[in-house]
Amino acid sequence: MSASFENLLYRLDVASGILTLTINRPTKLNALNAATIAEIDAAMEQALDEPQVRGIIITGSGEKAFVAGADIAELAALTPAQAARASERGQEAFCRIEESTKPVVAAVNGFALGGGCELAMACHMRIASENARFGQPEVNLGLPPGYGGTQRLPQLIGKGKAIELLLTADMVKADEALRLGLVNHVVPQSELLPFCEQVLTKILGKAPLAVGLVLDCVNAHYAKDTDGYATEARAFGQAFESDDFKEGTTAFVEKRPAVFTGK
Repeated sequence: MSASFENLLYRLDVASGILTLTINRPTKLNALNAATIAEIDAAMEQALDEPQVRGIIITGSGEKAFVAGADIAELAALTPAQAARASERGQEAFCRIEESTKPVVAAVNGFALGGGCELAMACHMRIASENARFGQPEVNLGLPPGYGGTQRLPQLIGKGKAIELLLTADMVKADEALRLGLVNHVVPQSELLPFCEQVLTKILGKAPLAVGLVLDCVNAHYAKDTDGYATEARAFGQAFESDDFKEGTTAFVEKRPAVFTGK
């Protein structure tokens, strides 16, 4: 199953429930312009509303770039007010990814710079090919990051190292990104998508409701004016009402694999 977008490939494997979203602007190294960000947001909204979609992979077309940054020519033409709105729009789109109750994995297949790094960080996990490169080079243009980079990078790798990378605009190779905790795994380019599918398939074998509640609880820790522990307690109680909880505990006692329905 697929949907039609101009700058995005939307491919759903109905058998597995895995949707692959591919940023498809190869002549621009998949750089993010306003239209592409809008399509990512629309595709995520569609995916979250589609019951057949159970997990999502976000990647870039080709073998050089995941997303090599924002479309600088488009940015340069903006007024300050338009730039602030563009930042807010990108943040909104990437927050939709982060707040998804369906697991989202970034398959980083090359350069993930600027908005590309920010897109990858909005995903729940990042799996990189060996040629992947990460960075927030916005200060080279006289800008701070605009799509959440100043907020998510410190969460993932710690404040001190994040500030260093944000202020120096240094690029990080895949092995260093793994050491820093910016990515979960590094694999050969040819194994990237199969490995992401393998990770998602393992997750999709768990109780869907519980998976979504875990994502909600983790995000609550970082949300403003939200008590993560209270969110966890509510989620724990909510899960007790589910058919999946009854199935999971029954299967454990009966020493058989659980068959979850997401209810």
